[in-house]
Amino acid sequence: MRVRNLVAASAALLVWPALAPAAGPVTIVAAENFYGDVAQQIGGADVKVTSILSNPDEDPHLFEASPSVGRAISGARIAVYSGIDYDPWMEKLLAAAKSADRQVIVVADLGGHRSGDNPHIWYDVDTMLAFARTLTEKLDGINPASKAAYEQRLEEFQRSMQPISAKIAALRKRLAGTPVTATEPVFGYMLNALGMPVRNQSFQIAVMNNTEPSASDVAAFENDLKEHRVKLLIYNAQASDPVAERMMKLAKASGIAVVGASETEPPGEKYQAWMTRELDAVDQALR
Repeated sequence: MRVRNLVAASAALLVWPALAPAAGPVTIVAAENFYGDVAQQIGGADVKVTSILSNPDEDPHLFEASPSVGRAISGARIAVYSGIDYDPWMEKLLAAAKSADRQVIVVADLGGHRSGDNPHIWYDVDTMLAFARTLTEKLDGINPASKAAYEQRLEEFQRSMQPISAKIAALRKRLAGTPVTATEPVFGYMLNALGMPVRNQSFQIAVMNNTEPSASDVAAFENDLKEHRVKLLIYNAQASDPVAERMMKLAKASGIAVVGASETEPPGEKYQAWMTRELDAVDQALR
């Protein structure tokens, strides 16, 4: 992942007026599709959700806002984005299409995350649960007639997350203390939850920021793989980088388990299934 986005919003996006809220379902625009998925699970038929970043084959950080994105945001009753420098184009578009009626949810703020923290906050289960609760509160205020339905769906979502928390706890008992490494910190929050110490942090940050890792960082990473100081390598399944690819090849050649973690929720898959599958991959790789 690259925190420094290569986004250039066109001048046309900066002049649209905010639209009045439409009758019918509450319009929600989510910068990323995992937030859109959870919003749909909570809102049901009472919401109309648009997810902007939803292509698993696209690097989210090469995204450029189009006029259609600007129009969608301009008409949103609720807008959701990660924050902490992951999707700064959302801030620009929201500022350009102001609306006194729009509710904005910056998910990073809900988990106490700040600029400079690992921006891949959707791998933090507690943050996603906080997002679901906050969204439900916003919907309750906008459409009180459907409050009971929103609250019921929130409870269903919370129950559906319990097996994931249980799986994390079970894996932590077995894997805590197992050293791992990664080409980027995409899966960082989940690895922390599993109690697995992550090596080569400075290498990961360099790749994430689209800068070249230092020679010493590259050498340390290579030595960890060659000398089997780590048991697992996590790579970004969505963004390609030559030095990261070299580390993946070296890991495989050294007999180190390799698991991919994506930044975008796979098409047709719920957030819960996605997280479960990622955890299962780690579980199987380290058996």
